[in-house]
Amino acid sequence: MKPKFKNTVAWEQAELLMQPALIRIVDQVRKQLEDTTWKATYKDIQTPIPGYQLCLEKQDTSICVDLWELCFQVCFRNYKPVHSELESQEVEIDTTLIDETGDVDWQCLDTKAQQLVAQVFADLSAV
Repeated sequence: MKPKFKNTVAWEQAELLMQPALIRIVDQVRKQLEDTTWKATYKDIQTPIPGYQLCLEKQDTSICVDLWELCFQVCFRNYKPVHSELESQEVEIDTTLIDETGDVDWQCLDTKAQQLVAQVFADLSAV
């Protein structure tokens, strides 16, 4: 999925948030794995769009999650994953993740990443 931004400000806000969101998601995955029997590996993917996947394995079950999709869910309001990587979706930045000085609000970012990753692992219990 390629996000489509409403304007240059939204693009700049996304640039500000995406890398910190990825770092926080990976850190939250590490924390969640401490309390589970799931084994995680990370995989670079090149097609159709370069990115990263989190692959979780347990016994005979394997699940792969697109890390950029998780970042999009953190950084954008009401983001719903699109199943076609070639589609564009207009996105709205979650401005609660940016403080009054225009910097990343680390506490809000941590909280949102933690909630999202916790939901991913909760969904795994149904597998």
